[in-house]
Amino acid sequence: MTTGGVLVRGKSGKAGERRKALGRWLTERRWPARSVPRPSAGLRLSARSRLTSWPLLRLPRTRRVQRRLVQGLMAACVLALVPATWMRLESGDRVGTTAEAPAREVAVVFGAGLWNGRPTPYLAHRLDAAAELYRTGKVKVVLVTGDNSRVEYDEPDAMRTYLTGRGVPDERIVSDYAGFDSWDSCVRAKKIFGVDRAVLVSQGFHIHRAVTLCRSAGIDAYGVGVDEPRDTTWYYGGARELAASGKAALDALFRPDPRFLGPEEQGVTEALAAGAR
Repeated sequence: MTTGGVLVRGKSGKAGERRKALGRWLTERRWPARSVPRPSAGLRLSARSRLTSWPLLRLPRTRRVQRRLVQGLMAACVLALVPATWMRLESGDRVGTTAEAPAREVAVVFGAGLWNGRPTPYLAHRLDAAAELYRTGKVKVVLVTGDNSRVEYDEPDAMRTYLTGRGVPDERIVSDYAGFDSWDSCVRAKKIFGVDRAVLVSQGFHIHRAVTLCRSAGIDAYGVGVDEPRDTTWYYGGARELAASGKAALDALFRPDPRFLGPEEQGVTEALAAGAR
């Protein structure tokens, strides 16, 4: 039996009446009836109509607007490729292998990251090429330039340790602890360490930018491009160059001071003098 929407079970008689009264009381006190307004017909929306009521992104319908949109995208792609293309043309005949590199007193190795305090595989390959240049007598001093902006992150010292393990004497290695990017490394090599002519060592996707920037900084530079397998890192580096080449073009044009310049250092001069003895 139900009373006021509440099911009441019990025997007939006074006990049943009491249960009926309790049921009515509970219904009235705890679950009072409420009138819920029903939406008018004009406000009722199906799920499909609600989804389609939002504005959609539509392509322009006229051929003229479509043509201008395509032309704009093509122009943006061309503008993105112009700096990288200019740098390849600027440094094309100044990039080769370790065997083709001319004899210079100094090799400059650019940092490429650390894993657990040790050079990444790409940086290790750069250092291997620099060690080969030293062993074959192409260079007398190796300038390692990288990031040491944090105490726990020291690229130059990790590069030095790697090179000494490959047979390069410690006194023939000079560290630049403020090579925060390629432009900073080139400017500091020239202004701080007095490098006028150098062999630069980096991966193939980066070496053209490095040669162009160092030449803009006043260094007679030749680049050794280290070969790498076409893995994910290589493709990432190539794509990154498209973005970095725009900044590099501005650096070469306006020639700003590096993030940290500091006083001149005699590390390269002293290392060359030690080698001459």
